[in-house]
Amino acid sequence: MARISLTPRRTLTVRFAQWYSRRAYGKVMEPALAMGHHPGILRSYFSFENKVARWKALDPALKHLAELVSAAAIGCSWCVDFGYWQADRLGLPLTKISKVPAWRDHQESFTELERLVMEYTEAMTATPPTVTDELAESLRGHLGEAAFVELTMMVAVENLRSRVNSAMGLHSQGFSDHCAIPLAQGPRRD
Repeated sequence: MARISLTPRRTLTVRFAQWYSRRAYGKVMEPALAMGHHPGILRSYFSFENKVARWKALDPALKHLAELVSAAAIGCSWCVDFGYWQADRLGLPLTKISKVPAWRDHQESFTELERLVMEYTEAMTATPPTVTDELAESLRGHLGEAAFVELTMMVAVENLRSRVNSAMGLHSQGFSDHCAIPLAQGPRRD
């Protein structure tokens, strides 16, 4: 159960967020409802996410792997659920994506670069971060400077999302139920 009411006062900002969520995702996003208690934060966050969506230096599949690994490491079932649904919409292979929360047990399913991205994501998500110079150098060599910076920022953005959603008690909202292959496993820390 959420730690905050998901029925904020229906301001213009909240009504817009509800309309946009239904149109873009088929349902109202619970994080938007939680943030709706502070319309200024909701507007700023929406603007921020809109700008993040325009970053294009990093391959979208690698970006998505990083987001899912970070969400799984933090234990945000809402983010893993939504991320799985997004992977389906992006046309990523769901049998492979379903292995992301336990990727180390399925390393043969991922390329060397994908494994490096996931290892970097875990190291960056750890508290404190455990990124090594060697790991960063290897990734920069594969990705280039711009994509490496974008990867680093995407992991930080997913840490923000996952930590906020987890702290507010938001859980899986059923997005993955509509995928071609149901989510095989994901963290759930209810």
